[in-house]
Amino acid sequence: MSLALPFIFATLVVSLNQPSLNTPPATKPTLSQSAHSNAALRRATLTQPTFPDSTHCSGAAKFLRDDRKMIAEVEADTIDDWRSGRKVPGCRVTAAGITDIGVQREALRFYESVRSAGWARTPDPRDAPNEAALRFRLHQSDCLFHVNAQALLNTDAEMRVNDALDAGAAQQRYHVFVMCMPIMPARPR
Repeated sequence: MSLALPFIFATLVVSLNQPSLNTPPATKPTLSQSAHSNAALRRATLTQPTFPDSTHCSGAAKFLRDDRKMIAEVEADTIDDWRSGRKVPGCRVTAAGITDIGVQREALRFYESVRSAGWARTPDPRDAPNEAALRFRLHQSDCLFHVNAQALLNTDAEMRVNDALDAGAAQQRYHVFVMCMPIMPARPR
């Protein structure tokens, strides 16, 4: 079975509304307008997810760059947490590397290196081992590592790290996508 099965993931895009250059100057709001907009702001704040945090990817990025000699890019993200059922601040690492032993064997070597570098399997990981997606933790971060034979995400980050590599005649590119978030206890089943 191929270890490069596609996977689906969702990301949350937070956009800030900025006034258009053609917007007329604002008039001073009345007291009832101010109270209404303050209430709307409070409601929006209560439903707004926490902002992404890239600090949880520092260990994974360091491992990919230093140990695996991969080109890696870190981006802040908001992740759906399987334990709490909420969106939590997190990050993602998109990386590309070169192998001369084939991607399937490289994936095995990759996860052996993850363990050797001090990462431990996350309790109740809810990952996809048959798809080469395994969840590990280090310090205060839980990270889902996913090894692929080809670029599957079609993101700008994936294109940049892929373009930064030149594979030789007997070499093959492989890709690693990592999503990290804070450590939390496993959800009871």
